[in-house]
Amino acid sequence: MQFLIYILVYPLIWLISMLPFRLLYAFSDGLYLIIFKLVGYRKKVVQDNLRLVFPDKPEAEINTITEKFYHHFCDMMVEAIKSLTISEESMKERFTFTNVELINDLEKQNRSIVLMCGHYGSWEWIFILQKYVSHKGYAVYSRLGNKYFDDLVKRIRAKYNSGLITTKETIPTLTEAKQNGELTINGFVSDQTPRVSRAFHWNEFMGIKVPIHTGAEMLAKRLDMSVVFFRVKRLKRGFYETTFETLAVNPNEYPDYEITDIFTKKLEQQIYEAPQYYLWTHRRWKHRNAVPEKFL
Repeated sequence: MQFLIYILVYPLIWLISMLPFRLLYAFSDGLYLIIFKLVGYRKKVVQDNLRLVFPDKPEAEINTITEKFYHHFCDMMVEAIKSLTISEESMKERFTFTNVELINDLEKQNRSIVLMCGHYGSWEWIFILQKYVSHKGYAVYSRLGNKYFDDLVKRIRAKYNSGLITTKETIPTLTEAKQNGELTINGFVSDQTPRVSRAFHWNEFMGIKVPIHTGAEMLAKRLDMSVVFFRVKRLKRGFYETTFETLAVNPNEYPDYEITDIFTKKLEQQIYEAPQYYLWTHRRWKHRNAVPEKFL
């Protein structure tokens, strides 16, 4: 059944990926009408999240942010599909870096890197970074249910010297790389919501106390990797600019969770500046009423 679904859907995905950008974004506009206007996909979740973290914003502004978010959300979907056939030249033109020399400098210091970001702007084309650095790239991800589509995503990443690894594969894979003297740069989307039972750290995110994912910091300390935040700015439709910021060159010099808290504040700043580019469809604040007494 998985293979049947794959052979039926893949040709459509490929055809969409072959569209020139002008038509690709016209398709995105149509997708917006279906997902937002017709279906209302997670609209209540999005607006409840916005009202929660922006209690002082009038309803008209909440509605405006919601509409802008869904436009961007649909753009990200079609851009992910475009990754299948986009040329290296086009990706370099559309996803640029202001200070890639920061990564190059850490490479000269023989430092592997934990690269932290949130569900903000666009993280889909960050893999083009591999064309500017010598580090082997890895990204931690959740394996897709359909193994054929999972293999497809891995093949796309492999074009840029990047590999996808699951949470369980992360420590053994990166430990082996370190033992072999291989420099790696490892992407973590670090605003995920951990299970309450596995939450070691709670702090405020957008003014609300929630469990904070600490996996990136803990891995950096365990394998002595420098920690870098990447800030993505949307310049215009289909064009993004990324700036790197060092959070910690030597992470073990920092108290536990301090690096995570620094990352959280930087992500907050991005969201406050342009909230429409954050992924409001996930239930980031669902555990806000379950704060353990010791964290109150």
